[in-house]
Amino acid sequence: MSSWTSLALARSFGSVCSPLLSSSTLTQMCSMLDTAAEQLMVQKDFQAAFDTCNRGLESLAIMDQEDNNNRCGELKAGFCIVGIQALAELNQWHGVFSWVLQHYEHQEKIPAKIMQMCILLYSKVGEPAVMQEAARVWLQCLSNSRVAGFGTVAELYLLHILVPLGHTDEARELIAGEVGSGTFTDDQRQTALDVVEEKEHQNKENPPCNPNSEIVAQTVSTQGSVIHKLEAMIRLLYRRLLPGFGSFPLQRVFLAAILLYILLVRLDPALPSAFMWISKLLQLLKQMWRAMFAPYYQSKTL
Repeated sequence: MSSWTSLALARSFGSVCSPLLSSSTLTQMCSMLDTAAEQLMVQKDFQAAFDTCNRGLESLAIMDQEDNNNRCGELKAGFCIVGIQALAELNQWHGVFSWVLQHYEHQEKIPAKIMQMCILLYSKVGEPAVMQEAARVWLQCLSNSRVAGFGTVAELYLLHILVPLGHTDEARELIAGEVGSGTFTDDQRQTALDVVEEKEHQNKENPPCNPNSEIVAQTVSTQGSVIHKLEAMIRLLYRRLLPGFGSFPLQRVFLAAILLYILLVRLDPALPSAFMWISKLLQLLKQMWRAMFAPYYQSKTL
């Protein structure tokens, strides 16, 4: 979610300041929220914006204890929206939801707009599972079904959490269940089912791979490039050895072959334990190179 969108959401919550929020303290809170938004958008001082939001939330926590009517809810949501964007800009997204939960205590009490921001944020960074349980609990709360953003949260939960994670059975239950029937139209439910079926089809064609497969593939490709380079060097050495085979120290060739066998067959070149053998092989190859080509370069300089 862009900073401009976050600023608009924050001001829609806090800076509007309904007539009920007319006390001097709440006016100061509105001014503090505007300051945090300015630090975020204009000054680009994200840490200062987050610190301002924290101070505002601490002051609102004290006011909440004194105000049973909870008139500070809009400002609280505004501070959280700006704070979420500031944390995202600071690349501290992993702590966003825990920070939000620290101020709302219960998942089902988080405003819909903030739930939407968190789902989109964790989906964007490739960690949708972080919000799975929280979004499920939030949607199952009956009081949330009456808020304006309930349908959007349900849609984001379906498309950005369940479908990417491959939880197609739970996605179907959501669409056909109470949440889906009370939120989506018939056309929307059919479209959602089509999306789920398409995801299942993709999973059958490309089954999920082992999380370590990328690391293994990278190691194999690295090892393959090393092998190709060494093969090219051996071919060069072979061509060089053919004319004067009798005069070349054959022991070094056998030693190089043994080191290559240890590296390529018995060890993984990417492992730290292989570094010593690679260093020895490199030293040996340098000696062989100087022994073969040094006389040629010396004759060129004379």
